[in-house]
Amino acid sequence: MAWLTLNVTSSLSQPNYTHGLTHSTHPPPSTAHSEPISISNAACHLKASPSILPLYLFHHLPTLPTVLSGKNIQVPSERIPAGIYISINVDSSRRWKSVISVLSSDRSVMWTNSVALSLHSSPVLSVEIRASFELGRTLGGGELIGELQMSWDELLDHGDEPFDISFPPVRGVHPSLELKVAIVHACDDQDDALFDSLVDCEIARDTDAGHAQFAKYMRCETVSHLNDAVNHFQSVLDQCPVNHPDHATVLTNLALARLKGYIRNDVQDIDATTSLLRDALALRPQPHPDHPLSLYNLAEALTWRHNKKRTAADMHEAAQLYRELLPLCPEGTYLSIAAGKNGVDYMIGGCNEFLEDASNEGVHIRRVVLLRRVVIKLFSLGHQLRPRVLIKLAQVLRERFDRYGSIDNLDTSTRRGCEAVSLCPEGHADRDASLHDLAISLRLRFDHQGKPNDLHEAISLHQEALRLCPVGHKYRDYSLNCLGLHREALMLCPPGHSCRDTTLNNLAVALKTRYDKSHVSEDLNEAIDLYRESLRLKRLERPYNLSSVLCSRFMETQKNEDVEEAITLCQQSLEALSSLHPDRYFSYRWLQVAYQSRYRILHDPADLSLAIQNFRLASGHPTQGFPERIKTAYDWTIDTEQHGDVSALEAYSMCFDLLDGHLATRSSTISQREAAAAFYYTRSLPVDAASCAIRHVNLRRAVELVEQGRGQQWSLASRLRTPVEDLESTNPKLACNYLELSKRVSNAAQSSATITNRAAADREAVEYRRLTRQWEAAVARIRGLPAFSRFLLPPAYEDLQAAARQGPVIILIASQYSCSAIIVPTSGDPHHVPLPSIALADLNILKDRFARAIRDSSRMAPGESRTDLIVLLRIIWDQIMLPIVDVLEHVLKLQHLSRIWLCPTAAFTSIPLHAAHPFQTKADRSGKEPCLEDLYICSYTPTLSALIRSRKLMKKRVPPSFVAIGQGQPGAGKGKALLAVDSELELVHNLVPATVNRTTISGDEATRAGALEALQQNTWVHLACHGKQDPKQPYDSHFVMRDEHLTLLDIMEKHIPQAEFAFLSACHTAVGDEGTPDEVIHLAAGLQFSGFKSVIGTLWEVDDSVAKHVVKAFYGYMIGDLKKGGVMDCTRAAWALNCAMHVVKTTVPLEQRMVFVHIGV
Repeated sequence: MAWLTLNVTSSLSQPNYTHGLTHSTHPPPSTAHSEPISISNAACHLKASPSILPLYLFHHLPTLPTVLSGKNIQVPSERIPAGIYISINVDSSRRWKSVISVLSSDRSVMWTNSVALSLHSSPVLSVEIRASFELGRTLGGGELIGELQMSWDELLDHGDEPFDISFPPVRGVHPSLELKVAIVHACDDQDDALFDSLVDCEIARDTDAGHAQFAKYMRCETVSHLNDAVNHFQSVLDQCPVNHPDHATVLTNLALARLKGYIRNDVQDIDATTSLLRDALALRPQPHPDHPLSLYNLAEALTWRHNKKRTAADMHEAAQLYRELLPLCPEGTYLSIAAGKNGVDYMIGGCNEFLEDASNEGVHIRRVVLLRRVVIKLFSLGHQLRPRVLIKLAQVLRERFDRYGSIDNLDTSTRRGCEAVSLCPEGHADRDASLHDLAISLRLRFDHQGKPNDLHEAISLHQEALRLCPVGHKYRDYSLNCLGLHREALMLCPPGHSCRDTTLNNLAVALKTRYDKSHVSEDLNEAIDLYRESLRLKRLERPYNLSSVLCSRFMETQKNEDVEEAITLCQQSLEALSSLHPDRYFSYRWLQVAYQSRYRILHDPADLSLAIQNFRLASGHPTQGFPERIKTAYDWTIDTEQHGDVSALEAYSMCFDLLDGHLATRSSTISQREAAAAFYYTRSLPVDAASCAIRHVNLRRAVELVEQGRGQQWSLASRLRTPVEDLESTNPKLACNYLELSKRVSNAAQSSATITNRAAADREAVEYRRLTRQWEAAVARIRGLPAFSRFLLPPAYEDLQAAARQGPVIILIASQYSCSAIIVPTSGDPHHVPLPSIALADLNILKDRFARAIRDSSRMAPGESRTDLIVLLRIIWDQIMLPIVDVLEHVLKLQHLSRIWLCPTAAFTSIPLHAAHPFQTKADRSGKEPCLEDLYICSYTPTLSALIRSRKLMKKRVPPSFVAIGQGQPGAGKGKALLAVDSELELVHNLVPATVNRTTISGDEATRAGALEALQQNTWVHLACHGKQDPKQPYDSHFVMRDEHLTLLDIMEKHIPQAEFAFLSACHTAVGDEGTPDEVIHLAAGLQFSGFKSVIGTLWEVDDSVAKHVVKAFYGYMIGDLKKGGVMDCTRAAWALNCAMHVVKTTVPLEQRMVFVHIGV
């Protein structure tokens, strides 16, 4: 007798479950796959691996192993199968069944057992592919996927070569088996356990009938088929009590039929269905082989109940079930894909729904913690769904940032996005999604922090994602939207498309932007129509966009109905949003625009008041990032200045506080300056705020505002170096904690400045902000002490007046609204000195004229008259300094040769105020009129706080040591040789008495490292070299050393509290910064910040051949009395420089005398 031999072997690389069937004919339990992701969708992104169903026939050999496999396997009812098996008719009374093998993610399957069939038992080969819904005990034959019959001749015609047999299509796809046949003459080794008698059983028959009717319902959507399926399954349940071994299977079949009816709205009751699945799960605890499928079924039912009833508890339970299920699904199996895609999407998506069900921060924390646990678990399993979970985690972190404004969440979201991209190389199904997600995080961080690199990288990522979404790709519209190609995107989103509302909105935004530039009315009208359609599709979803275009049309047509609708839309939006919803910011902002628009047309003061109120609310809304709120507060200041509103000072204060907060999130000096530079439009705020306070006759507030606004970058750094002697005597433990945290924050700021790797920089930034929060908490505890309520707060006038303890401080205000001076006296209220003869435009012209005059003078012979320079110095005297001197002399009664400090702002910082001179004879012909330096000993200070801080540091004196550093032969390309440097160093060495600890560094020893070490180890420093001020990047301003530049940043990063005096005999050491002139960021100020209390600096290029005359005269007065028992006193520097200028008047040209200035105590 000839036998057809079928052997089945597995070639799956992934682990799978294979369980043989029992002799009973009971069919398996099932898993209804819910509508959110169908079975076909669950695998649509996976590449199909080849699947084979070979079958062999042998004539003269015993049974040999062969391969049997299938591909394109889909279940008609769309239920998730526990496995797939093959059924073949052996004879009229028996069928052979393969083992149940798990369906792979690519919808292929392989088996591992064999069968030998008699060619004479049946005229044809009858084959069925069936789905089993149980891996354990089965009930019935499961669900039929496909069947066919073939004659033996058809089979044998293929010889020994493998061939495909194709089955009728299921949901548009033909399942197939690949066979290989051979003839053998005898086969004694039969696997009888796999042969089942065709025994009739009522519960098996009803179960199979239920499966058949359910498959018809899914195919035809006829409710009568569903009712028949439910009736059959209910009949089986009635015959299977709780203790029946198939009870869990019967519960599952009935529940999943009802669930699909509920999804299609053909069944109303979901609670009973959920109870059935919960009971089935209880009967299948771990390690039951069908436990994972029961977890999946219950999670799906809970998900659907949540989708329709919005019950947060259901979503929370479903998320927990998926979290338990995912590790139980071997990677590569069909259940792992269905559970993974549904589980990750639903678990996280459902978790996102908590946002609507609860408003407290704890909900968001639980969501993040849950997702992190999922990520950790999947990473430990090496799971292919890790990128998807990371993307979802990044999305949740962004939502948390939107809601609570913590920049750490945004940084962490960016890091998670980077991880997801790294796990999705070229060709990965999720690469486009990971690229988009990372780009969104980077773009959002750019919006909130203004880092240009974030924006550039976001655009690059969107462009790469678009290349991965060619024409016809289902996500191409999203890529086009991200890159601003909105009309093309809209064409891909016809009515009914899920993204149509978003695309309509984006196109409307683009049209509104174009209208703002071109003022074409058609763009505005089309934008309004598009916004209206978008709102109809998604009611109350950001209606403020429509409000904005309605306001624009109102300003153009003055039709009241437009502005009324705009106001109503924003009010309705606010009513629908929780108090901390991030969209409230935009509603406030556009409500302000609407009221302001109406005020401009109708001039009703009530509208102006309402506009101001919404400015206030938008600026203070905590969920919006600093950049947007800073821009809002700035607009508020402009509006109040235009209309003279009383809230102007409040607006300025809000803007400064927000700028402080924004800069505090940056972990290095460079990044803080970059952040400040992004708000170039706020450069004039300090002087404009002071001018506003002057006009409101509030001089004390003017001093406070100009100080807060001018010294932001200095104060942010110096707050970590504030002396705490008073605190140490009051609460030593708190002082120690504060000092330790200050040191750690400062170190973190310095280390982050040297990191170039973006991921590492992001981690350092997070660590910096963590330490900053601890530092802020320590400061808050200090402020709780009775005498320390204003510890490190922007100083009040009473605190700032300490700067004038040894002489008045004159703040020169150069504002677009007015130019004036405020004199802060030693005691009492400040004095206002109007400067009516000069405006900001005049100062800018004067500044340029001075630059030209200095250049021209440097080319003149020493004896030539500096006519242009004399004219300009006379203007400074007449229009600026004379009114101030009048107050000093006649109001304050200040004695001649008293100390005064000049604190210039804006354009005043580039004008040599100390050199003001009348250049005229007295009226009685008794001599020359005195100049400013004849009357007073002038010094400069960058800010009042800097002067106060230097005086406080004077309390700690150490034995003086003096170092002279000179570099007259810089490296190639670093400037011309300074031939007089060596003679200047020798001169200084000879002037300093031998009793002083003195050293000299020059030539090859004058390197960057050598100079830095000398600055730290000595209290007095003389520096003779090239100095270069970088007006664009002031922290790159530097002294030229033998090897590398000694930069301002190098100096600022060193804390030298024992340092006292520095003489900078170099060019451009006291010239400010073009980008932030009110910050007075220059080399001399950097030395003062680092700890030097008294500094001599230069405003422009120094002629080293004449500088030695000034140096000799200066040190003669500065330390001339040491031989008589005097002491080295850095507070004598201003007096010594004043005396030296008088001594060298006949030997040093005017421009070279004016170049030297004193800064500090």
